[in-house]
Amino acid sequence: MQSTVMIQLPERVKFIIDTIMKAGYEAYAVGGCIRDMILGRTPDDWDITTSAQPEQVKALFGRTIDTGIQHGTVTVMLDKEGFEVTTYRIDGEYEDSRHPKEVTFTSNLVEDLKRRDFTINAMAYNDEAGLVDVFEGMKDIERKVIRCVGDPLQRFGEDALRIMRAVRFSAQLGYEIETKTLEAMRELSPNLVFVSAERIQTELVKLLVSPHPEKLRVAYETEITKVILPEFDACMETQQNNPHHCYSVGEHTLKAMQEIRKDKALRLAMLFHDIGKPQTLTVDTEGIVHFHGHPAVSEKMTREILKRLKFDNNTIYMVTSLVRYHDYDVEPEPKCVRRAIMKAGEDIFPLLFEVKQADMRAQSGYMRKEKEERLASVRRVYEEIIAQGQCVSLKMLTLTGKDLIKEIGMPPGPEIGDMLKRLLDFVIEDPSRNEREILLKAAKEFQ
Repeated sequence: MQSTVMIQLPERVKFIIDTIMKAGYEAYAVGGCIRDMILGRTPDDWDITTSAQPEQVKALFGRTIDTGIQHGTVTVMLDKEGFEVTTYRIDGEYEDSRHPKEVTFTSNLVEDLKRRDFTINAMAYNDEAGLVDVFEGMKDIERKVIRCVGDPLQRFGEDALRIMRAVRFSAQLGYEIETKTLEAMRELSPNLVFVSAERIQTELVKLLVSPHPEKLRVAYETEITKVILPEFDACMETQQNNPHHCYSVGEHTLKAMQEIRKDKALRLAMLFHDIGKPQTLTVDTEGIVHFHGHPAVSEKMTREILKRLKFDNNTIYMVTSLVRYHDYDVEPEPKCVRRAIMKAGEDIFPLLFEVKQADMRAQSGYMRKEKEERLASVRRVYEEIIAQGQCVSLKMLTLTGKDLIKEIGMPPGPEIGDMLKRLLDFVIEDPSRNEREILLKAAKEFQ
């Protein structure tokens, strides 16, 4: 139950624990912060559990916030930093696959640890008692295993989101999920329908930006995606009989996510770049599979999925843009590259190099060398355009709408915007034309 493991608690956490213990109560740092310290990671936050009741905790500290007092949680503020302190509790019956109907406070630490999700998150520590590890979390860390505390059906029945959390921890830590835990996940995955889109989104993003985004395969195998992302299931079940590919659409997607850096928009873009392929599949007379027009279909589906999962507008814009242009073929000529930057956007275009590279690396070796050389040529041209500060957008034009009104007497209205677009097109053809006088002359001729 107790171990000689030494954990260096931050001074403020130590202060809170010591203050509570000096008043005659028990107090421990608990959960994810202990797991992270054992793994040599820096915890995002520190949770403290105590035998003291919320009112007793409040009496010990100058400034506290009632963050979840009905569930026993008080936030202790030290300067501007907050630490959640929660009374040991036993959860009552869960009625919505998320919240206990009621909680009962207890003075027994083990009772509190029993209600936690996984053994690696059910350890507590203070300097006096050392590590309290009733459910062999340390052993599971050594074995690199995600295992539920107690009965997995009960744990997942209490909060269905734990089913996704199991996959997420597996992806973050590179651990395998223990067999009984895995079986319970599959059995209870339909309950994810009761979990809010926001909570699903949070777990999905954490999984995707982890070192092992390919663990999304486990979510497919346990039928999690059947509930939260059925479009991905269709990808896993769509083969690509095409010389450019060696995987199904879904396996190609998993590989592509592994090949791009851990960035939210980029990983989401790789998840969704081919999401429209199952809907656009055709087979030619030679039995070769094609997916004509899949970027446009993928973009539309991506927007719908991201809205369904309540993503913010900026993420939706970034991801749908990358999906739309992921297959956009650009000639390595300055004029073509300038036009492509204008079309995709200055913020999106440079990211497409990473997207295309990842896409390529998740394909077969067919024409790989030629594809990589072409992409490198486009990149060289792009870098030259940027280094020379060539005009690729309306804001870089040396002429504004006000100039058109003032200098050539154009009436205010939509025609101004149309004229500026024509002038940008004129400059894209030849960057040396981005001179005020040349553009005024051209605008008069275009009228």
